[in-house]
Amino acid sequence: MMAVATAVAARVRAEPLDPDAPAAREWLKDELSNARYRAGEPNAFDRAMQAVRDWFLGLLDGAGAVSAEVVALLVVIGVIVLVVIGVLVFGVPRLRRRRRPEPASFEDDRRDAPVIRRAAAAAAAGGDWPLAIEERFRALVRDLVVRELVQVHPGSTARALADAAGAPFPELSEPLARAATEFDAVRYLGRSGDAAAYARIAALDDELQTTRPAPVGAPAGDLTDRRLATGAGR
Repeated sequence: MMAVATAVAARVRAEPLDPDAPAAREWLKDELSNARYRAGEPNAFDRAMQAVRDWFLGLLDGAGAVSAEVVALLVVIGVIVLVVIGVLVFGVPRLRRRRRPEPASFEDDRRDAPVIRRAAAAAAAGGDWPLAIEERFRALVRDLVVRELVQVHPGSTARALADAAGAPFPELSEPLARAATEFDAVRYLGRSGDAAAYARIAALDDELQTTRPAPVGAPAGDLTDRRLATGAGR
């Protein structure tokens, strides 16, 4: 208030005439509307903290007659209130760097397998192993869907599709399951993947393209007799 009084006094001295009461009030309003006074006003957080402080001090007023357990409980309540106010003002802290991605939605991916393979290769060339692994597995699935060896449905998981592909390719059940695990690891668990994992899925994709599926109900056997020239026999 001393600053306000000084400013008003300086303005009065600067005027050639003494102001009347209405004029003095207008001068005071003009001075108090200056931004430097508003900057010093407490914000919403300051007012909330002051309210909590006053409430807490009111609870502890006369605490000499209150047991230590009650005082400790009041302290805990005060801390909880402060945390809640902090969350309301500053938001919930981000405990995880990455949110859980949306489901893979294999049924919504209508790209041709060669297109997906090119996307995987581009990601691998850039060192983006999570995307490269995910795209190459998608290419593998898309190729099997086109060959009518597996079907995708809403909510189909990588592991379910790998299990389904194990029926026409029983000898490759284990690599298929491993590929699904590596897909899930980069898609849902935030794993970084690596070149070796990508190479395994790419090799599996290539092998599936050049292998004739086993007849329904046939026992697992040697893949040699069912190898095809690339692009033939699908």
